[in-house]
Amino acid sequence: MKSWWKSLLILALCAGAAVALRLTVFRPARVPVTVHAASLGRVEDTVVNSRAGTIRSRRRAEMSPGIPGLVSAIAVKKGSRVRQGELLLELDDAEHRAQVELARNALAAAQATAEQAHLEADRAQREWQRTQSLARSQVVAESLIDLDRTRASSADFGRTAARARIREAQAALEAAEAILAKTKIKAPFDGVVLDVTAEIGEWISPSPPGVFIPPVVNLIDPHALYLSAPIDEADVARLKVGLPVRITLDAFRGQSFAGTLSYVSSHVEARQEQNRTLEVEAVFAESALPANLLPGLSADLEVILEARDNVLRVPTYALLERNRVMVIADGRLVERPVTAGLHNWKHTEITSGLAPGEKVVVSLDRPEIVPGARVVVTGESAP
Repeated sequence: MKSWWKSLLILALCAGAAVALRLTVFRPARVPVTVHAASLGRVEDTVVNSRAGTIRSRRRAEMSPGIPGLVSAIAVKKGSRVRQGELLLELDDAEHRAQVELARNALAAAQATAEQAHLEADRAQREWQRTQSLARSQVVAESLIDLDRTRASSADFGRTAARARIREAQAALEAAEAILAKTKIKAPFDGVVLDVTAEIGEWISPSPPGVFIPPVVNLIDPHALYLSAPIDEADVARLKVGLPVRITLDAFRGQSFAGTLSYVSSHVEARQEQNRTLEVEAVFAESALPANLLPGLSADLEVILEARDNVLRVPTYALLERNRVMVIADGRLVERPVTAGLHNWKHTEITSGLAPGEKVVVSLDRPEIVPGARVVVTGESAP
């Protein structure tokens, strides 16, 4: 009997030692967590591009002369800034100036001929009027009446034909001047020269049908910029022209540009090994953009579908599945259901379940973060 009590006492002491060790030496360490205080602010419901977009210019001119010719002058080089109407490139125009002079002389001759025809028609008309007067007195032969009538009609037709030749000569002069104008390439708008592919003394000619020849001068307006970006097909029904957007670029980190959705494509593109996407365009709200915001830069787009100000919000990454958050009660993690409203990748609106100032756990990427875990707050993210 004494041996039995002794064994029982030893077991009790071992159990107590085990409990003591578990509560002291082998007690699980508190899990460090970072929290975020729920606060009032702005929450937006947004749609973002599925792949990087591209900054483009609405005004770009890839120009070549409309006629073949020998390059006689190049007034600009790559990178030159030009004004509208400024000469960019010129072909040798000696032959075409001669054609203009020839057409101008032909017009002068046609005008002189028309003046002569006009005088002859007036004289023939006067002769016919005198003949008609004499015919009423029956003192002129019938044959003379017919002859003067024919002369008057013929002279009138000659005057009409001479006027037509003036118009023909005028059109020929305008055509010659138009061809002469094609020997000069001028800037259609203020812009920057991207490239010049010709050299002085080089013979150039327009592209024949079906054959591509690079443009001689490539001009772009760096101030007429817009963003073209693909949006996933799942968001098609939510998009409409006029929605506000936010544009960000890797080249301008920490800075965003306001804009407006200006175009939504009428068809969805299906490319191999890629999601089906819809192409959209957005214009910048600001006219004074940075000088180094250039066409060709990659950019990202956020279309703002709806926005609410002064609402309770938490970081979106603080939400667990089924709209739950982790809060701390008596040093332990507790799950709490909440009701979510608007959300985007950054913030989620909380309409019920939390109060302003309550802190939710945002460091949820550790396996130890489970309900009931003992935690210690080691940091707090900025609101």
